[in-house]
Amino acid sequence: MIYPTLTIRRADLSGADLRWAYLSGADLRGADLRGADLRWADLSGADLSGADLSWADLRWADLSGADLRGAYRYSFDAPVEGWTRSSDGVLARAEVSP
Repeated sequence: MIYPTLTIRRADLSGADLRWAYLSGADLRGADLRGADLRWADLSGADLSGADLSWADLRWADLSGADLRGAYRYSFDAPVEGWTRSSDGVLARAEVSP
């Protein structure tokens, strides 16, 4: 099944319940996701550049290849469990050694 790319630029999704949402490859540039519940959401390859992710719950979200350049997140530099952020703002799954 092929899905078209979802475009929701600059949308106000603050406080939205987006648990388990399929947003892979979505265009979320400049979106307001403050306090959104994104647990288990598939955001792989999503463009979140310039988005406000302050206080968003990203636990267990799939952020592989997500573009976070210019995105804002309260305590963004604090690690998101299981993920690393490259210098260009793209997240990748962290390698966990035993």
